[in-house]
Amino acid sequence: MAIFFTADTHFGDPHILRHRGARFGGVEAHDEALVAGWNAVVGPEDAVWHLGDFAAHASRAHCAAIFARLNGTKRLVRGNHDSNRVLDLPWAEPPVESARLSVADARGRPHRLFLSHYAHRAWPGLWRETRHLYGHSHGWLADTTRSCDVGVDAWDDRPVTLDAILLRQDAAAGAPEELAAHGLR
Repeated sequence: MAIFFTADTHFGDPHILRHRGARFGGVEAHDEALVAGWNAVVGPEDAVWHLGDFAAHASRAHCAAIFARLNGTKRLVRGNHDSNRVLDLPWAEPPVESARLSVADARGRPHRLFLSHYAHRAWPGLWRETRHLYGHSHGWLADTTRSCDVGVDAWDDRPVTLDAILLRQDAAAGAPEELAAHGLR
């Protein structure tokens, strides 16, 4: 079982097309591309932490239909667009405002994480090597050595693993050619 992170899918949101429209052309194509990207990397037994803005301006029925098509066990850290139509979906646990957890990388090394929809300049555990994962910024904020935007705008429209995040941060810190070698930007 792998653990993935994502944010800012904005399913059903015609307003997000102002930022993404050139890539998708319409809301239906947008939603279908994000569902395909999600299911291409997330298996049925995997876990996904969605760090907010699952859907916006979509009906309850649309939210439920999209949710049912997405692989994995899904948990939500609430975002500013997550109203009851999103909060009432069958998440594995009740949605939260933030979360702190420990996740092992592929080598089995534990990493403490602070998850929030919003980027923080400081967060619980910052001085104890805790990494901060967030959404909301739609790829506009540069990552740091311990803080990363996991939204679909920053990760080619799909959820991402901790190992990919670590690789991108390590490469950005000194070996950008590693990004190209692994198909990351």
